[in-house]
Amino acid sequence: MKSKSLDFRQIEWWIVTSATLIAFLFILFGHSPSFNGDSGFEIFKFASRLLILAVLYSAFHLVHMVLIPRYQSESKKWKPIVWIVFTGMVSFAVSAIFGYQAQLTSAPFPTFFLGIIVLYACYLIASNLLSQALTPPKLRDFQAYNITRLIFSYLFTFFFLIQVNPISSEGPSIIFGIFIPVILIATFYNFYLVYGKRKKGKIKQSRWYNWGLVAGLFILFGIIAANAGQEEIFLIGGLGANAFLQLIFFPLTSLLFKKYDSFIGQISTLSYQVDQGHASMDFLRSQINPHFLFNALNTLYASALIENAEKTSDGIQKLGDMMRFMLHENQLPRIPLSREIAYLRNYLDLQMLRFGAQSNLELDIQINESQCAGEIAPMLIIPFVENAFKHGISTKEKSWIRLNLRCISGSVHLDLVNSIHPDKPAAEQSREESGIGLENVKSRLQLVYPERHQLNVIQNDTDFFVHLSIQLN
Repeated sequence: MKSKSLDFRQIEWWIVTSATLIAFLFILFGHSPSFNGDSGFEIFKFASRLLILAVLYSAFHLVHMVLIPRYQSESKKWKPIVWIVFTGMVSFAVSAIFGYQAQLTSAPFPTFFLGIIVLYACYLIASNLLSQALTPPKLRDFQAYNITRLIFSYLFTFFFLIQVNPISSEGPSIIFGIFIPVILIATFYNFYLVYGKRKKGKIKQSRWYNWGLVAGLFILFGIIAANAGQEEIFLIGGLGANAFLQLIFFPLTSLLFKKYDSFIGQISTLSYQVDQGHASMDFLRSQINPHFLFNALNTLYASALIENAEKTSDGIQKLGDMMRFMLHENQLPRIPLSREIAYLRNYLDLQMLRFGAQSNLELDIQINESQCAGEIAPMLIIPFVENAFKHGISTKEKSWIRLNLRCISGSVHLDLVNSIHPDKPAAEQSREESGIGLENVKSRLQLVYPERHQLNVIQNDTDFFVHLSIQLN
């Protein structure tokens, strides 16, 4: 309703089709011919009503759904214009001939036809003006335009039925002018004030609105009965209207609202599951940073050439633990927090093999896991640490990474600061594009720990700061 415009061509067609169907029913059941001495003329008059209404509806469908869209899309405008004029002349001729011959109009020129043409032209002009005045960029969204044009579509159909009163009767216009608005008002009243308050747990307010409506209807029919001097209007109208609302209309619409809420709830659940699945798939695709693994293997290979076994074997063991974590525990919805921290320590140890001898790098790692218990979704801490090593270390400039991880009362807290180097060589920047994106981690936090986490990311010219808190229980 807010983000885009409704398909009003289809909506207008459905509204006019419904109104025309109601008019057909009134002709079929309200003007059926009586078979007596003048039954021939009665049958002709009855058939003329149906024929004129069918021609008017067919002309509307052809012009509104076929010729106007063709006029808007084709480069040769004269062809649809000719067809529009031809359609108007044929429908006018049928309305004039059969309307006058069947004594539905007192003059050969059918004034109701002219009224329909003027009404339709005014509606097209009003629709064009609305689209220019109430749509973006004039307004922020399409809400005002959609609501206003829906009202105009309803009014157009209502006045159309008034114009065809000589053909059908006043019944269709009364239905559209009185009964449909009353039904819509009662529906919205129930949805927002009776059913809506009860759904929110405001039972007392829901009862007040319900009994207030009952009292209001009795007062309304009491005033009508007093003006008409007929007490039965108060009894029949008040009791009948309230019985219809309380015993039929409100229970039926409330059932529809419950079905609608259930349907929306299922859509929300499915959307959540799809989003979670997409986030998990994106996460699994990008969880292993090939650049880091290749660098780690190269480092281990160089260490193996320089020294015999101890340091290299330790590094290989840590790398093996990390890869087992990636392949097995990483796919679980929850893992012990101690395993996440163990993976973090292995990652830091391997990075120290790579960067430990770099003189311009300052590392301050503090991990206090004395109170760390419980379970956590995997790979929510590492991405920020990996990002710090990817973007916080320069081979030419002074660099620093400061990490503080601690647990307090069932929650885990990470504070991480690293230097940033915007003037890194382009080749080095491109190699570091792999890995887990921070936006992906933010999405996972929203899905797994809604309202139970805090993430602050601050960046200035020299530092990139991350504070992450997750309430585990």
